[in-house]
Amino acid sequence: MQSISLKSLAEKIGATLHLSGDDNEDTQINSLGTLAGAGIGQISFLSNSKYRNQLADTTAQAVILHPDELSHCPSTALVHTNPYVGFALAAQALDTTPDAASGIAASAVIAEDAVLGTGVSIGPNAVIESGVVLGDHVQVGAGCFIGKNCQIGSYTKLWANVSLYHNTIMGEQCLVQSATVIGSDGFGYANDKGRWIKIPQLGKVVIGNRVEIGASTTIDRGALEDTIIADGVIIDNQVQLAHNVHLGENTAMAACSVIAGSTKLGRNCSIAGLCGINGHIDICDNVHFTGMSMVTKSISEAGVYSSGMPAVSNREWRKNAVYLRQISSIADRVKALEKQHSK
Repeated sequence: MQSISLKSLAEKIGATLHLSGDDNEDTQINSLGTLAGAGIGQISFLSNSKYRNQLADTTAQAVILHPDELSHCPSTALVHTNPYVGFALAAQALDTTPDAASGIAASAVIAEDAVLGTGVSIGPNAVIESGVVLGDHVQVGAGCFIGKNCQIGSYTKLWANVSLYHNTIMGEQCLVQSATVIGSDGFGYANDKGRWIKIPQLGKVVIGNRVEIGASTTIDRGALEDTIIADGVIIDNQVQLAHNVHLGENTAMAACSVIAGSTKLGRNCSIAGLCGINGHIDICDNVHFTGMSMVTKSISEAGVYSSGMPAVSNREWRKNAVYLRQISSIADRVKALEKQHSK
């Protein structure tokens, strides 16, 4: 079990240590837990004041919290101006996630001209095709497919069964979860009197540094130009990015959302779950879509946008549906009344 002293943990996360009870700087922390469930040797956090009532009764060895909450804390505290960031850094310090691969498996199939950096690990049954370049300390999990002429930067980790089609470029310190497909064909076809003619997708996917991509996500290669994912982007599970999509730096995209072809999003955007974004539009920096939003046109002003319908009781929904069917006739009646009133 991995452990770290309170003093070292406070230094790692940039917090001020306030000792309580029998604790000292060398008291060991070995895992994380919730305020309600953590015990000896565990650290928790408080980032939302509505959970303050749990703070008084917590049995956690220590708690990461904001300076304003210190007076309410009965245990040792690691005071941080952003407790949730402190929690994230503490989780990194105590992370026990194994490597995706260790060494070069005997069953891995590696082309003779593939270039492998120092400390590369490749799992069982992985396939590394001709022209591939893997940077230092890249981890390729079991069953991965790395197509011809792909490039993967140092310290990038691919979990099991990830597929990178030919010519895909991925930067350093990226993380790709299992079953994700990068560089598959975009949905490009021409219709000839009812018969679909496939348009070969000739671009590639270019992914920056420190990008994280969730499980079972699909990122299509460009049709002519490239699909581009900039530095620091985070993408959740089961996301679809069509050909020639461009995601700006530090944009975040939650599960089951989709972006159609040739759409460009700026920097620091966020897309909640189940959003659908139309193709061939531009979205500026610092735009945030709430869940189930349908985006049909370009956006040039930063802010929060919504269109998803919150759930209501079935009875209320059915009643509203009746009114919705009548909205056209109601509008006509309102116009008639306005016309009559203006006379």
